Amino acid sequence: MNLRQWIVIAGVSILALLTGIFTSQWVSQSGLASEPSIKAFFANPWQTPDGKAADIENWRGKVLVVNFWASWCPPCVEEMPTLDQISKEYAAKNVLFVGIGIDSPSNVREFLEKTPVSYPIVIGGLEGSNLAKQMGNSQGALPYTVIINPSGKSTFTKLGKISEDELKKAINNAL
Repeated sequence: MNLRQWIVIAGVSILALLTGIFTSQWVSQSGLASEPSIKAFFANPWQTPDGKAADIENWRGKVLVVNFWASWCPPCVEEMPTLDQISKEYAAKNVLFVGIGIDSPSNVREFLEKTPVSYPIVIGGLEGSNLAKQMGNSQGALPYTVIINPSGKSTFTKLGKISEDELKKAINNAL
């Protein structure tokens, strides 16, 4: 190859690299929950599995770890003990976990009898699934985790099972 061909290859390679870098940053940022979707999240009349209204006002002004899950979703079930453990570790740091069950109230109640967690669980149903999509879960798959900082801004989203280290890092960044 001559020098001109090497320069063209190098130029195209640099252009591809820069395109990849900027595109990945845009995709990462566009996956964050929008302000209107967070307002819709707080405006939703969430109910607990036993049919009572959830205390949504208690959710404001905290780092909120919102986890969309279902009892029929193996990765959701696998990550719940870790979520429960981390929720206890961070409770004193103004961090609150909320599980949104994309399932029927009876299935959620039955699941929680066998696998209790210490953080609040509310029923999402179809509306919860739609809200997860509005909050950046374009694929509609589960589990899906959103972290909202005390100012009400999304700082992190994760589609799929989240690791303990990944979750702690994302929470610490939101504090």
